Amino acid sequence: MYSKKLVSLCLVLILGFAILGVASAQEKIKAAFIYVGPIGDYGWSYAHEQARQIVDEAYPWLETIYVENVPEGEVEGVIDRVINQEKVDVVVTTSFGFMDGTLNAALRYPDRIFFHCSGFKRAPNMATYMADFHQIYYLNGIMAGALTKSNKIGYVATFPIPELKRHINAFTLGARRVNPDAKVFVRWLQSAWYDPTGAKEAAESLIAEGVDVLAFTEDSPTVVQVAQEHGLPSFGHYSPMLNFAKESVVSGQLVHWEAIYFDFFAKIYAGYYNNKNLENVDYWWLLREKAVELGADFGVPVNPVFEERLKNFVVNDPMYGEVNALELVELLEKAMSDPEYVFSPFNGPIYDRKGNLRVREGERLSLEELLTIEWAVEGVEGSWPGEPE
Repeated sequence: MYSKKLVSLCLVLILGFAILGVASAQEKIKAAFIYVGPIGDYGWSYAHEQARQIVDEAYPWLETIYVENVPEGEVEGVIDRVINQEKVDVVVTTSFGFMDGTLNAALRYPDRIFFHCSGFKRAPNMATYMADFHQIYYLNGIMAGALTKSNKIGYVATFPIPELKRHINAFTLGARRVNPDAKVFVRWLQSAWYDPTGAKEAAESLIAEGVDVLAFTEDSPTVVQVAQEHGLPSFGHYSPMLNFAKESVVSGQLVHWEAIYFDFFAKIYAGYYNNKNLENVDYWWLLREKAVELGADFGVPVNPVFEERLKNFVVNDPMYGEVNALELVELLEKAMSDPEYVFSPFNGPIYDRKGNLRVREGERLSLEELLTIEWAVEGVEGSWPGEPE
């Protein structure tokens, strides 16, 4: 149903552009999607692949192909191949580490269109996009802060890039909103985005050190499975993970990449986007655009197993007064989904963990600051590569 509504909206968009005489539609568009991991990882690449299939099926004028398991340093060669051999019109690259390679290819093929995920470098024929989770992580953090008994929450992370630092910071801010004593202990893998063995070792190591709630960024359900083995609450990442650990997964972050892909390809087809006007096109889609979703599964924002514990955790919130953790999550989710409501998890005052005031009261981080964040908020524990002095 969700996809049908989006397709209808995009068809209206195409018709609207045609009526306005913006451009004429092409007969057919061929696009290549390039993934850093395997499509069966059940994380990042899996979610992009699901979205590719949805738009491919919905748009009769769109033909798509994909390449998986592409090392970040080899993306340019793969782009050369899909353009010269597969004759694609559009190249979609789905990893932050593909950014420079995609930009180089965009400069080399000015007659093609490029769409890069999670980066910030653009060109006349290269746009960027992101369905960001920092709002969802904040809501997950609230639940984690309410559920921890030791005040020690574990986080297994892959690479220390701004995206993960933004999400860990938002998660920690949420936890400490309801539990100022909560701390988030981070363990970086720095091996691969898909590393079940490393994720298992890191999760077990954190549990051995006393954490009693787990969250993560890694492209497998390993961490939630380890948490279930130890009887601990956990949060899924990128895909529905409730079925992997029904007694452990509290909630998680879910993505609808198809929301962005529907819009982008419809505008290319209508001629509104072309190889000369993309330099300022950057999708930054959140809850209000329905590009992300709070949930242990689609349509299940919170696992019913944990609802009673969350209802029993009551706080005196500065915005909503006396409220339980589940109500607070629901109120903030609704607020952040409202285009007219101005709230960000990164509203000030916010201090980093070295005591520096990073966001003054009454202000919030800008998009550019969110995209380039390197510092850690109060409450984050453990190594933090690239942390400013």
